[in-house]
Amino acid sequence: MKRGIAVLVSVSALCGIAYFTASKWAIKHETITFYDASRDNRPVPVDIAVRRDKELQANAGMITLPVAVINHGNTVKNTEYGFLANIFAARGYMVVSPQHDLPTDPPMVTKPGELYVGRLPQILRGVANIHLAMQEMKKVQPNADYDKVTMVGHSMGGDITMYFAKQYPDEVKKVVTLDNLRVPFVTAGKFKILSFRSQDPQFKTDAGVLPTDEECEKAGIQVVKTEFQHNDMRDTGPDAAKSSIQSMLDKFLSATDSEVAPVDTQSAPPKVLEPGPVALMAPAKS
Repeated sequence: MKRGIAVLVSVSALCGIAYFTASKWAIKHETITFYDASRDNRPVPVDIAVRRDKELQANAGMITLPVAVINHGNTVKNTEYGFLANIFAARGYMVVSPQHDLPTDPPMVTKPGELYVGRLPQILRGVANIHLAMQEMKKVQPNADYDKVTMVGHSMGGDITMYFAKQYPDEVKKVVTLDNLRVPFVTAGKFKILSFRSQDPQFKTDAGVLPTDEECEKAGIQVVKTEFQHNDMRDTGPDAAKSSIQSMLDKFLSATDSEVAPVDTQSAPPKVLEPGPVALMAPAKS
């Protein structure tokens, strides 16, 4: 009897390992570089992540892929948010991650007292990159929903995300930010917003960026305070930070994907990392 139980446990463990391994390898990542003729053929490398089975179904015209756009932080590579891309791809999204800044770009100069501390040119560049990527991706994968996308971003990428949502609300399905510090939240309530906040003393959120508790409740905004540092919120961060964010993000998507196809909300999606301590995260209080 004991031997039978031991064998069963061993088989279950092997199945679990095989499941997570297969899930990881089932997600395809590739980079395509587009060129913007309106900006002197500026190159815009785009990392694409998609489940292979969903890509095959889309290629056959069987489904329309939902789209998530991930925007990186200042001077960070667009490929450094795989832990986020894999969660979206595992749920059936096509994930598009543009590279917003290039080595040839002049360094960002902040200007206290100006709008968004003088970062508006970089934000506008990011918005232009997103629109170029969406336009060109239609040629690469026509069977995807580019009209209503999920916008995601960390730090400067979070500001690009929020600015895009403010300027083009009809093009946005929902918003996820990680420590956006400059651009105030959209509080019109047209889409759900999830935002993770750090406790990093070096990265302070500007006044007026975060909405009040009352505004959050009215607009469908979920603000989550964490004990993590600002730069923990990317692939180079600790596993505890990434797995906790993944867990909360997956719950958010489960609750908001009812109108988006082809997301399977009946079964647990593949995870790349085991969930971290949920106690590290709690709803924000003003």
